Amino acid sequence: MPNQQLLADILRTVLQIDKDFSADTPLLGAIPEFDSMAIIAVITELEDQLGIEFDDDEISAEIFETFGRLNAFVSQKQAA
Repeated sequence: MPNQQLLADILRTVLQIDKDFSADTPLLGAIPEFDSMAIIAVITELEDQLGIEFDDDEISAEIFETFGRLNAFVSQKQAA
């Protein structure tokens, strides 16, 4: 997945943390900085940097459960 590094960089920047991410790294509920405002900031950064668009009805807690799930969702959005 080519944008895995970019996604990790966006998360580190938005959350202001120094963390390595793997597919099974838990996000929502596991990282205190990852709250609803951070989710909005991450979505905005992804939309700006990757030229993709998230529809409100696509966004759910499951997508942000782990780094791997978020990465797969972003990759799916890019392929569409």
